Parts: sequence; structure tokens; C-alpha cells
Amino acid sequence: MNHIKLKNLILCALFAAITAILAQVNIPLPIIPISGQTLAVGLTATILGSRYGTASMLVYAGLGAIGLPVFAGMSGGLSVILGPSGGYIIGFIVTAFVTGFILERTKFNMPMAILANIVGMLVTLAIGTMQLKLVLDLSWSKALAIGVYPFLIVGILKALIASFVGIRVRQRLTKFGLITTGKQQTAA
Repeated sequence: MNHIKLKNLILCALFAAITAILAQVNIPLPIIPISGQTLAVGLTATILGSRYGTASMLVYAGLGAIGLPVFAGMSGGLSVILGPSGGYIIGFIVTAFVTGFILERTKFNMPMAILANIVGMLVTLAIGTMQLKLVLDLSWSKALAIGVYPFLIVGILKALIASFVGIRVRQRLTKFGLITTGKQQTAA
């Protein structure tokens, strides 16, 4: 295994751990808590890009699926992923890819990071709300009231934080050779 691939795999594991830690920072709501998980997903994708960001979220979801208490509220297990909040966890994987992909196809700079993270937030909310609706057999209006509306303002705030911090950290990691950038992955 080459040195660059090993560094990237270590970063994937590190960001899966950061996601598990930030998941424990939460504001309990009746069904879906507001947690630091989505902030971690945005940071991960902004820093690592689509491929390794997605890999990191797959590691995170996999650790939780086998029962490790890495999800919000120190929960874990396949029942969480198949339950009302599981769509958000599945959404983290898609969000990491979409957010990173947007940045890789444009530029790793603040305006594009904000756009990519807001799009990513909407992806997470869409996938999460679809599963919430199906699992709890809710109407669309009730599912949106529980699964989207309470998270919009805080989601935008987390997207802004993930963009600002993520771009800064990515620039420093790139400067010190801890991540590599392709032709379209320049830090500006």
C-alpha cells in the first residue's frame, strides 16, 4: 500500500471517529435529535472530498450498524439504521459524496463549500425524511414538520461552520502534504 493511500485511510478513520464524537453533542427532540453528526459530515466531505469522505461515512455507519454506540445518544445497532432516524445516517453517506463531488468539480473555496454543504444538508434531510415517513407511516406534511423544518436554520449554520473550518483545515493539510489535491481540487 502506498504512503498517500495509507494517509488517506487514516484520515477516513479519524473523521469517522470525529463524527462519532460530534454525534454525542446533541439537543434531544422527540424523534430526531439535533446533533453534531451533520456538522461532522460537512467537515469530512469538505476536507477529504467525495471518495474518502464517503469512505469515512461508510466506516461510521458500519461501526454503528454492528452495535458500537457511535450514533446520537450513544446508540448503535442495525435497528437504529432501520428505524425512524436511520435515513439520516444513510443520508450522511450520500451527502459526503455529493458535497465532495461538487467541490471536486468546482473549487475547494469558501463560496463553493457553502453551496456544497447546503446542498449536502438538503440531501441528508431528504433521505432522512423519506425513511421517517415510511417507518412511522406519516403524511408528507407531518414528516416535513418532524424531519425537516426543525433542522433548516441550524443546518444552514452547521453548513457555514463546516465550510469555514473545512476549507481552512483542508488548506493546512494540503500545505503539509497530509492530503493530496488533483488538478481540480485546488484549495483557494
